[in-house]
Amino acid sequence: MDSPLLVALLLANVVFNLIVWPPLYRRVVKDPRARDAVGKATRFLTVHIVLFVVAGVLTLASAIVAIAALVG
Repeated sequence: MDSPLLVALLLANVVFNLIVWPPLYRRVVKDPRARDAVGKATRFLTVHIVLFVVAGVLTLASAIVAIAALVG
């Protein structure tokens, strides 16, 4: 499991996610479609938050596996 290519791909995934997702999150939250007239979250916001959480979990898992492969 400590293939240098695997570690490089996992680390590339982590870096990509850390660069791409935070700005996208900020844009989605500011988007007028994110809240209705009363200020309640819309499906647009809910779906995107689910995507952000899944991406965050996958990023964390990739980081853990990459570190484990580097350490041992």
